[in-house]
Amino acid sequence: MEKEAGPDVAAMWPDDPWYDVPVPVPVPVPGRGAPDGVAAAAPDSRSGRRAEQGHSAADIYLEVQRSAAFREVRRRYRRFVVPAVAAFLLWYLAYVVAATTAHGLMARPVAGVMNVAMLAGLGQFLTTFLLTWAYVRHARLHRDRAALDLRWDTQEMTRGVER
Repeated sequence: MEKEAGPDVAAMWPDDPWYDVPVPVPVPVPGRGAPDGVAAAAPDSRSGRRAEQGHSAADIYLEVQRSAAFREVRRRYRRFVVPAVAAFLLWYLAYVVAATTAHGLMARPVAGVMNVAMLAGLGQFLTTFLLTWAYVRHARLHRDRAALDLRWDTQEMTRGVER
């Protein structure tokens, strides 16, 4: 950062939760709060859960992976990707098979110098762009908010945890 913008930029960097300094872990006092030998639990501000201070980052990520919210994000992802990939592969294989076996069909003129093979090849490019657009739209409408909430919850849970 200093190479590109100079040494003073780091001091002026805006508050960003991704770069916050870890919160110090309070030490339980015997006789008050948590019993001896038990790690103190701090409430998670976003989810209301209590994160155990003794957990490692790996434990926290496994907990998130097992959560219902994470499974829902993955389910929404698969509900779009699996049919889209199957349809696109079927369309691509049909194009390749037709190009290699049905020379008469692919050479049939459609308009001027355009034949069926050229239209099908351009259709491959068009469907690639359409599939990309549909994927981005689906992600924005059905997964991004839930994934961002998971990211923030995970960030809150791992704050101050040794990696």
